[in-house]
Amino acid sequence: MAAPSVAASEDAPQRRSLVDSPWLPWGLAAYGLLTLYGTGDLTGALQTLHLGDTDDAMRLVEVRDLVAGQSWFDMVEHRFLPPAGVASHWSRLVDAPLAAAIGVLTPLVGTSLAERITTAFWPPLLFLVYALVLARGTRGLFNGRAAIFAIFAATQTLGLTIQFTPGRIDHHNIQVILLLGVGLCLMQPVRSWRSGAIAGALAAASLAVGLEALPAIALAGLIVVADWCLSARAAMPALAGFGFALTAGTTLLFGIQTAPELWSANACDALSPPWLWLSGIGGLTALAAAVLNPDRKAVRLGLTVGVGLFGIAGFAALFPICLHGPFPGMPDLVRTRWLDQVREMMPIWTLVRATPAEALGLTAALFAAAVAAVVLAATDAAHRRPLTIASLFLALGAVQTCLQLRGAYVASGIVPIIAGICLDRALPLSGTTPAGRMARIALLASVLLLNGRAWLSVGRLGEDMASPATTAQKAGTGEKSCKDAAAFSALGAQPMGTVLAAIDLGPYLLAYTPHSIVAAPYHRATAGLIAGIAVSEGTQEEIRRQAAATGAAYLVLCPATDDEGFAARLVHGETADWLEPVPLDGSPLKAWRIR
Repeated sequence: MAAPSVAASEDAPQRRSLVDSPWLPWGLAAYGLLTLYGTGDLTGALQTLHLGDTDDAMRLVEVRDLVAGQSWFDMVEHRFLPPAGVASHWSRLVDAPLAAAIGVLTPLVGTSLAERITTAFWPPLLFLVYALVLARGTRGLFNGRAAIFAIFAATQTLGLTIQFTPGRIDHHNIQVILLLGVGLCLMQPVRSWRSGAIAGALAAASLAVGLEALPAIALAGLIVVADWCLSARAAMPALAGFGFALTAGTTLLFGIQTAPELWSANACDALSPPWLWLSGIGGLTALAAAVLNPDRKAVRLGLTVGVGLFGIAGFAALFPICLHGPFPGMPDLVRTRWLDQVREMMPIWTLVRATPAEALGLTAALFAAAVAAVVLAATDAAHRRPLTIASLFLALGAVQTCLQLRGAYVASGIVPIIAGICLDRALPLSGTTPAGRMARIALLASVLLLNGRAWLSVGRLGEDMASPATTAQKAGTGEKSCKDAAAFSALGAQPMGTVLAAIDLGPYLLAYTPHSIVAAPYHRATAGLIAGIAVSEGTQEEIRRQAAATGAAYLVLCPATDDEGFAARLVHGETADWLEPVPLDGSPLKAWRIR
């Protein structure tokens, strides 16, 4: 029998593997979305108002005030340390869409359901926006297959998804989207005025929402300026667009969200004159570059350094108080007994010792992505620019995370880009040039290392092997029940008054009861923080002194927390003649009326 011809064999249909299926990345993306939003959290949030943490509770309180008619420019929470109240440093730009949604839904379904629908669906809607930006940017820079893989990777990046869970109405998820947009604009191979202006406008919006992403925005500015120093005229449009949009955007948004009488007030913790000065330096740099546009690289570098030094010197001379960070003048007691104990302010090694699963799940993929991005940038000349810029943002986030956990929040939004690329290359299509065996193994290993859920499992295994950590983790369950809406029903039915409680209970008391509060975890309310610290670890005399000073009508404690001193003895049965127990049937909280 004659052997088949070469032509015949070439014409014969080839069997396609699962990897070749165009449905593979889509299937993984669908699976990821199912694991993210198909677990019952969304329906649970519709049934019962769910607020992820203290910031989400306080955000809802602000939104309710806006819906109830409080002035757009009135950022005082009047039930916090009454009668003066406490001014918030947050942005009305985040309150506005939430208030609008509740306002539109309330006539249709009632206030309670309107709030539940809004708080439940707002984070998934924002994740949809994030996924669309991620997919479009990754497809344009790399390919469509990597873009869909990136969406799947996003659902596995816990440092990212924690910001998009139902009830998460704080501002970090918005900042993640804005900074992803900034990064993708800077990664474009053609440095146009349009991409620079979009990046500058998004950076301005991020500064208006909050200052946490300030280091990443500074990095974006340095990238644009470095491009101009190295490439001159080719990068001039992007520099001009970025600088002018940043300056104009911050000025416009500052005016929109800040009361005119506060335009001259210097706030180190919010968009205000100190930060407008720095954004203005960005505009000045762009203007100087556009007017002078020197041909020599050394002159461009000198001009940039000169304007930068002028900006730094001016900032130090005009706003010296902000050189010490966003919390100037904080007492040592508050800094050591509260701020240093806030989880997102902890360095990563402290958190790893306390809660290995949480620490590894939230941050390990970020560190792995930073390394993978550097390797990819060094080995892929065709995509060196976007990979290098991604590696810079990831490296900055990794360094910040070493100092404070919250450094991982914004940078985690870049991780899925690298994970999507690694998945695409670890699972090559038939007919493409296959990577070497060692390269394939390295890519597959990186895919695992870039999966936050895998790191979470490793951390949980470590916790299971360490009984003290496991015990502490289980103890936290009771503390969580003290912050559920049902825990506050009986207390909310009591006659209105001011409640003296531990610091972290404050926002939930505002959200779930009509009472006023003394303490909440916000640095502008130093007197309340001192009172809250006294509740958690002070003597009977200290707590009574704070109750008298603040006019508190109730003392409320959560028995599951690790209170010390008089509070610990009180929840275990000790009595005091100035405290009258208040029965709270069915609640894990304990309350006393202050005589």
